[in-house]
Amino acid sequence: MKVEQIYTGCLAHAAYYLESNGEAAIFDPLREVEPYIERAKQDNAKIKYVFETHFHADFVSGHLDLKKKTGAEIVFGPTAKPGYDATVAEDNQVFEVGNYKVKVLHTPGHTMESTTYLLIDEKGKEHGIITGDTLFIGDVGRPDLAQHVISDLTEEKLASHLYDSLRNKIMPLGDDLIVYPNHGAGSACGKMMSKETTDTLGHQKEVNYALRADMTKEEFIKELLTGLTPPPGYFPQNVLMNIKGYESLDTIMERGARPLSPEAFEVAANETGAIVLDVRKREDFTTGHIPRSIYIGLDGSFAPWAGALIKDVKQPILIVAPEGREQEVITRLSRVGFDNTLGYLDGSFEAWRKASKEYDKVTSIDVDTFVSILEEEEDASVFDVRKASEYNSEHMIGAINTPLDYFNDHIAEFPKDKTFYVHCESGYRSVIAASILKSRGIHNLIDIAGGFKKMKGSDLPLTDYVCPTTML
Repeated sequence: MKVEQIYTGCLAHAAYYLESNGEAAIFDPLREVEPYIERAKQDNAKIKYVFETHFHADFVSGHLDLKKKTGAEIVFGPTAKPGYDATVAEDNQVFEVGNYKVKVLHTPGHTMESTTYLLIDEKGKEHGIITGDTLFIGDVGRPDLAQHVISDLTEEKLASHLYDSLRNKIMPLGDDLIVYPNHGAGSACGKMMSKETTDTLGHQKEVNYALRADMTKEEFIKELLTGLTPPPGYFPQNVLMNIKGYESLDTIMERGARPLSPEAFEVAANETGAIVLDVRKREDFTTGHIPRSIYIGLDGSFAPWAGALIKDVKQPILIVAPEGREQEVITRLSRVGFDNTLGYLDGSFEAWRKASKEYDKVTSIDVDTFVSILEEEEDASVFDVRKASEYNSEHMIGAINTPLDYFNDHIAEFPKDKTFYVHCESGYRSVIAASILKSRGIHNLIDIAGGFKKMKGSDLPLTDYVCPTTML
């Protein structure tokens, strides 16, 4: 059976391409749709359907642009109420893609409209299931996202639905079916997903904690809800965009891909209240950046961090990017709903410097220098911005955990009248944290380059205390 996984690592996202006899279908596409269109052209195929497993929270789907550009029919599962023209399928309804069949299995739990698509080949043999966020490799979808959009859908109610969906719709299927999930490790849509992105259903029945045959509903709900951290703030906003609709990516790219001189860039920042988002390498940012700009490096988990730290997807944004990568930035921001990019600094930061504009720096020291400082400054304030689970596993004794995921909740904890030190695992997140603090007028900080990785090879006192509830 011709089914291909199209995986995007920075979002831990998997879309799927299905083709038979000149007809194609796309499942859960990302915002930029040209790669799917080009893929179908390679097979001389017409995209007939865009199947959505649910209204996604962690990205804005490309279903509307695919429909606009190819005429494909958008299909959702039962109970979905999209704010645009789409087919809402019935449970067990069958769609034909060439000689293949796609059967709708309504599997509520992650959300109420969540649907699994059973793939059947030209001989009538069941091949695999595209599970969306219902079933991952090693995990299942978190059941607490929909309540941020519909308040009476509690996480307990959704977990109960998910238990029934797994037992009544998924687990009775054949062990040889291939499981094709929407996400892999690194996604915030689950808590303990495998790095593997496909598996057989039979193997998942053996190793996935949520598919234990002897598990009661009460045990399932307890285990599923234990250890869940609050979802990123942009998740409910992305859900609403996927439900109600959004602007075409072509419009967003045209608006955002405007080169601005340093003078025009400065005027735009002052007049619009835009965030200046600097996505260059962290060492470039620390040695020179526009005052009050926010750093989120393009070569890290860029879009998820932008979503977690910028509260409103409608926030105007101005970009400082490596030359030639500006359109990539706009595209990756739009994947998580940030559609209000107003332009970019033409010539990048070097143009700003050449224009003799004011700029700022982040003071950064290596771990050896930090150790020397501690020998003279025993009461130094040290802030660890890694996740709580990382901190609880092992951390520097005396360091205070202020996770970057929820950094805006911790700003008041940083001293205003004495120098303090910030670190993460390797340096990416600590520079993000430093930029946020400096944008708030807190400049009495020093970044520890190399982070905890380098600390583990030093003489610093570390603890290996593990918190059981966090590490589940």
